[in-house]
Parts: sequence; C-alpha cells; structure tokens
Amino acid sequence: MNYKLLGRSGLKVSELCLGAMGFGTEGGWGADKDGSFAIMDAFANAGGNFIDTANVYKLGTSEKIIGEYLENHDRDYFVLATKYTLKDNTTNPNASGNNRKNMMRSVEESLKRLKTDFIDVLYLHIWDNITPIDEVLRGLDDLIKQGKVTYAAISDTPAWVVSKGNTLAELMGWSQFIALQVEYSLLARTAERELLPMAKHYGMTVTPWAPLAGGALTGKYLRGEQGRVKPESNRRNERAIKITEAVVEIAAELGVSESHVALQWIMDRDLSCIPIVGATKPEQLNDNLQAVHTKLSPAHIQKLNELSAIELGFPGDFFNEDAVKMNSFGGFYDRVEKR
Repeated sequence: MNYKLLGRSGLKVSELCLGAMGFGTEGGWGADKDGSFAIMDAFANAGGNFIDTANVYKLGTSEKIIGEYLENHDRDYFVLATKYTLKDNTTNPNASGNNRKNMMRSVEESLKRLKTDFIDVLYLHIWDNITPIDEVLRGLDDLIKQGKVTYAAISDTPAWVVSKGNTLAELMGWSQFIALQVEYSLLARTAERELLPMAKHYGMTVTPWAPLAGGALTGKYLRGEQGRVKPESNRRNERAIKITEAVVEIAAELGVSESHVALQWIMDRDLSCIPIVGATKPEQLNDNLQAVHTKLSPAHIQKLNELSAIELGFPGDFFNEDAVKMNSFGGFYDRVEKR
C-alpha cells in the first residue's frame, strides 16, 4: 500500500480508504463486531490506515465497533474520519443539520463512541441549505484549536458553497477543507461538471463513495446474482450495463477482478482521488485491496472514458468547443500548459 497526502496537508493516508458503513448488523445486513475486527485487521496488515465512518452509520454502532477495536491497537497509526450533520434522534430540532450546536453535540457523542480524544478528519456530511458556511467553518476551526478535531473536510455539498468556504477560510485564517467526499464512479460522473474541477483548483483530495456503484460494477447483476441495487436503479439501466460489460471484458483480459478495474479507473484520474471501499467480509476487502496492483493501459482508460462520458452542460461543453478554444487561445490551445 502506498500513501497520499490528504489535500494541501501533510497528513499521509493510504491510497484506499476503508468504509465502515457496514460495521454493525442493524437493518438486517452488515458485519458483526468480530467480522468488523477481522476486516480492520486485514486492512491494517495491508498497510491501510485511513478509515471512514459517520455518527449515524448503523445507528452509531459503526463508531462503537471502531472505538472498541482502537482500544487494543495503536490509535495514532490510524487516520480516523467521521461525519456530523445527520440526525441521531427525532426529539431535538437541533440534533441534525450543519449548525454549530449540532456540530459540537455530535462531535462529543462521536468521541465517546470512538473512545478517543480526537477525530483526525471531520466531514460535514450533507449541506442543509440553511446554515451559513462561516458558522460551519468557525465551528470546525474552534474544534481544531481545542484539539478535538485535526482536519476539516466536507461531503455532498454544492461546489459553490465549498469554494466560498475555502476562500473565506483563507481570508480569515481558519482551517480549510482538505478533502471532498462525493459519489463518483464509472456510472456516476456528474461530479466532473463542477465538483471535481473545484477540488482540483483548491488542492483538495476527492474521496469517492460508492466507487463500485453499490456492487453494480463488479458484474454481479450481469451474472444474475442478487444484491441491494434494485432492478429499476440507474446503476442497472442500459447505459450502466454497457459500461459494466466493458469493465468485465477488461478485467478478463488482465486476469483481475472487475472491482480492480473500476477502482483503478478512479485512482488514475488527473486529480488526487482515494476511493472508499466498503466491506462486510474480509475476503471482499482483500479482493478490493489488490486494485492497487492493477495497471490499466491508455487504451483501457480511453474505452472506459468514452463509454461512461457524460454531457458537461453549460459552460463545460461550451469551453470545449473548437471555436471557443480558437477565440480564447488564438490557435495556441494545444501548445499552452493546462493546470
């Protein structure tokens, strides 16, 4: 396992992140404590140190299991990321949302469940369209000054909000967001319209969730296997089937599993991307970990890019028009460095 710097920080994290949303058996699925411990052991033994959870995963059981695991392991080895925003009860109107009160309350509860004094990376989980971004940033910066949080990050938020936040943080001397968590995979590329270019501009690392599209990109549904993705889902429509068939074909050519191809495509992007790989069994994780050894050829990447391409819409597609490039660059477009 190799390591990457998380955003514009010096924090070294593994090139794959372990998603802990399935730690716990609430809802009729997931890994029990022993199974979760085995998964974390396998991840650490492979050199993995980056774990992603949230206050609401498995009704808090995910954080509790991780906390019990860390009691008997080197806490400082692991880079632990969790999130706040989503409700953990329905009796308090301020037990959800991005507001400072919920942030402080949620962090204190997460620290208890995780049995730790600090959270390495705290994500705002989902933008609520209510709380001012300066309230969020000031709260996160106060938690960092208190030593309860080390780095700030953000998830599932419009690009303009994140951009405003990082600019404001820079001007005010507050801690900036170093990572952006969004849905991103061969089947879900709409983040390329605004979110990914914004992340690249600010030097943020993107941590895609559902990089295997809920398992659809493993080809399991093409083989008639059962899973949690419903037949009517966009992850199983005609476009998704064509993309998945190409993944299966490339995997067979390389002699690797389909997940290796789908994960490596993300890791080969032109910005820092660390896929979040979830697992409820050690063998699932061990298979995903092998993706770091897979190499896609330029022809493979081009094929996958073309099959999964989306319309960027305005202004993305407009900027790519030949006439616009000619007018903007005077014929020098292909001879000018792009950053």
